[in-house]
Amino acid sequence: MEFLVIGIIIAAIAIVGATALFYRARGRRRPVAPPPAAPSVTAEAEDSPAGTGGTAVAERAPPVAATPVPEAPAAEVELEVPEPTAGRLVRLRSRLSRSQGTLGQGLLKLLSRDKLDEATWEEIEDTLIAADLGVGPAGELVERLRTHTRVQGARTVDEARALLREELVALIDPALDRSLKVAKHPAADGAPERPAVAMVVGVNGTGKTTTTGKLARVLIADGYTVVLGAADTFRAAAADQLQTWGQRVGAYTVRGAEGADPASVAFEAVKEGTGMGVDTVLIDTAGRLHTKTGLMDELGKVKRVAEKQGTVDEVLLVLDATTGQNGLVQARVFAEVVDITGIVLTKLDGTAKGGIVVAVQKELGVPVKLVGLGEGPDDLAPFDPEAFVDALLQ
Repeated sequence: MEFLVIGIIIAAIAIVGATALFYRARGRRRPVAPPPAAPSVTAEAEDSPAGTGGTAVAERAPPVAATPVPEAPAAEVELEVPEPTAGRLVRLRSRLSRSQGTLGQGLLKLLSRDKLDEATWEEIEDTLIAADLGVGPAGELVERLRTHTRVQGARTVDEARALLREELVALIDPALDRSLKVAKHPAADGAPERPAVAMVVGVNGTGKTTTTGKLARVLIADGYTVVLGAADTFRAAAADQLQTWGQRVGAYTVRGAEGADPASVAFEAVKEGTGMGVDTVLIDTAGRLHTKTGLMDELGKVKRVAEKQGTVDEVLLVLDATTGQNGLVQARVFAEVVDITGIVLTKLDGTAKGGIVVAVQKELGVPVKLVGLGEGPDDLAPFDPEAFVDALLQ
């Protein structure tokens, strides 16, 4: 009996001790800490459009407001090596000749006729106008051709080709400076070195974001370092698309939340590019209808705000070559808002109206600097007047 009592007492003590340990453990349990807040930074874009300020966050963080910060570092991926730009247009000449050859061959047949009467010259002029050369440039070219043939008479096809090549190259004007101003500005007069800044502008649907991505590849292929500014904040897909282009070749992307102030994104991109010491900052802007005054005014503001960090060296207007004369109307309006320094003609491989090259240069007084000749990532090429004309007459 005595042992039974002792056993009961020991069991009771054990139960009390276990209960105490259980409650003590519950008292020490702590809730899981919430994830740390995403870092943010505010851009100082004093001239930004009102009502859209705030703070944007790095990629993969929840969009909390409107001012941009650089993308978060992406997982390590194998970078692509873009094709060198030297000779790209020559490589792509077969695409040009397929689309533009009809124009060249038609002109050659007319010029090599035994008799170049008034009806033939009118036909030549109509052919040039139909190819979007424009009435003025078409008339100018016809007069120059008339002068040559009046002195030297009828020509063989080969002689006609040589004459037409000479006159077309002269009309496109190989003396125009088609270089891109994308080299870093050296330190001077106490100011630190800073990147060159290039804005890409145009109407909806011309392929601006794709062109900006391809242009980044062009620059990186030529040895430049690049930061991209995703200032098309009206479409989240545009920033995603641009960032994807950049990540493939190691270009950093600055972006904001959807609906963020595009001027602030541009400001921050230039600021970030300066801090990183890159050669060039490329700013992709939102597509806008050239008939919408408010949107066009905003484009001017984006440029002004970006220039708080340094001058904008290039404003490249992207035009769809298939739009023909309508593209000239667009070009005229954009040139009134921002100083266009160069033209990028996309879809030039998909139209037989290559005369737009001449027409847009005559309209704006600025050169075509780049042409898009396909859907591939390296199908954007520096424009070469002689290679272009050779493709026309091939």
